[in-house]
Amino acid sequence: MIIVGLIAFLIIGMILGLIGGGGSLLGVPVLVYVMCIDADLATTYSLFIVGITAMVGAISYVKKGEVSAEAILNFALASVTTVFCMRKFIMPIIPSEFSINGFAIQKNTLIMVVFALLILSASYSMIISRKPNRIKDVKWNEFTKTPLGIPFVILLGVIIGLITGFVGAGGGFIIVPVLMIFMRLNFKKAIGTSLCIVALNSIIGFLGNIGHQNLDWKFLLMISSVCGIGILLGSVLSNKVPSKKLKPAFGWFTLVVGIFVLVKELFL
Repeated sequence: MIIVGLIAFLIIGMILGLIGGGGSLLGVPVLVYVMCIDADLATTYSLFIVGITAMVGAISYVKKGEVSAEAILNFALASVTTVFCMRKFIMPIIPSEFSINGFAIQKNTLIMVVFALLILSASYSMIISRKPNRIKDVKWNEFTKTPLGIPFVILLGVIIGLITGFVGAGGGFIIVPVLMIFMRLNFKKAIGTSLCIVALNSIIGFLGNIGHQNLDWKFLLMISSVCGIGILLGSVLSNKVPSKKLKPAFGWFTLVVGIFVLVKELFL
């Protein structure tokens, strides 16, 4: 199953290279169901893989100046702090099994159910086609002029940190619309800024796990390398494959994966 898992991560990397996001959502299901990794440990591995992947993707945007330093300073500071606290202090103390009103809940099951809901949300955002923002909506590049104020921006950062810390997903599909809607960044700048935030969140979150879990570094680096090769392949193919058609198709695929995970954890 290791070979199947590596092929899956190669494909995940290609998807990231082709459409710029979403592929990392499949990392945890592949680790859990294909490579038979414990769900809690799989989220840790996913943080490392997503962090390295996002960092590689962010480099080109930084070179082109398509990154908002103000957004990273205000948004990422809250999310990074939250995700680190989640991985360092909260996740380790959650028992492997606990009960609420007499109903037994396993930690791994809860992680995968929340992850399935996240996958379903991501699939919806990829399937539904949106009209492009009007020019007047995307040229407001002053991050600090967001109409809802910095406190609300910080709250959004905390929410992203909670999600990333619990399920080990980067949350890029959430961060991009947040940056565009509430911070008025244009699309390219939102993508570049999102990749930087995802990289920071994931890597800091991963560091918060060190000392709490036994990590197989050889296995982790092998997966990350394969995923990196996939990103390079996807980037080469991105000029030949129309992402507008590929993204909805991938959205339907992730919808099926999300339903599978939800059904398996709750009913099978």
